[in-house]
Amino acid sequence: MTSTLNTDIDRAQFGRDWDTWHRAHETHRADPLGFFAITGLHWLGSEPIALPGAPGTWSLGLGADGVVVELAEGESLTLDGATITGRHAFGELPERSSLTPGFTAGDVAGAVEIAQRGGHTILRPRRADHPFLAEYPGTPTYVPNPRWRVAARFRPFDAPRPTEVGAAVDGLTHVYDAPGVLEFSWRGDHFTLTAFDGKAPGDLLVLFTDATSGLTTYAANRSVGVDAPDADGWTTIDFNRAVNLPCAYTDFATCPLPPEGNRLPIGIEAGEKTPLTRVRSTDALVAPAVAA
Repeated sequence: MTSTLNTDIDRAQFGRDWDTWHRAHETHRADPLGFFAITGLHWLGSEPIALPGAPGTWSLGLGADGVVVELAEGESLTLDGATITGRHAFGELPERSSLTPGFTAGDVAGAVEIAQRGGHTILRPRRADHPFLAEYPGTPTYVPNPRWRVAARFRPFDAPRPTEVGAAVDGLTHVYDAPGVLEFSWRGDHFTLTAFDGKAPGDLLVLFTDATSGLTTYAANRSVGVDAPDADGWTTIDFNRAVNLPCAYTDFATCPLPPEGNRLPIGIEAGEKTPLTRVRSTDALVAPAVAA
């Protein structure tokens, strides 16, 4: 198995392509109502709660009602082009799904993310005037280098395997179906990484840590997307495109941790480094087990 894919690479063009990709990635995650706009993490139960900076009181309803919001006179939300007023039940949400109804506070856009994570219902209000958005300085990275593109062989399981992983928030776990593993070699050593489904059909996603984690890169996790393997199972892991998950930037994320075995003993000196700034919680969060 060849460890790297450096043959006939135009290094200048490689760097330009990486820069274009990373600029687009930075723009996407700094969306005015994206993760950088989250102002809190709330574990929802039957007792109604109000969300600072957002309209309504929120609770878990009975049966199929799912999340219920009670909006006062003059308050409203919008979802899929429809205006919501008064009492509204959003219905039950499948695991890992979410809805994000929007609102306007004066001239400021906002939204409330309703999500199901690890069997618990969470609310995350977002506001486009969050200071972190304006102050975000960008994420430092290693200089892109083709040597960190490695050939990998995908070994599918007979059937996807439910794989439990931890989360960035204590008391929460996630379960993902793993379709198989990716095998690659680096400087004579052989490594295996459990892969999850990627964004596009056939694509894969790897959550991992390595010997740089907690030193130059974020301690808990990084992720890298992998193109769908060819007919013989071959693909490429480009560690230059290893990126931080939202939990590297905010205490209000519930990101999955890498599965057992995805903690590489080598230093992957490629991709994104530890962010320079972070949104931290100043209030104690209610533990999921208590709020359920």
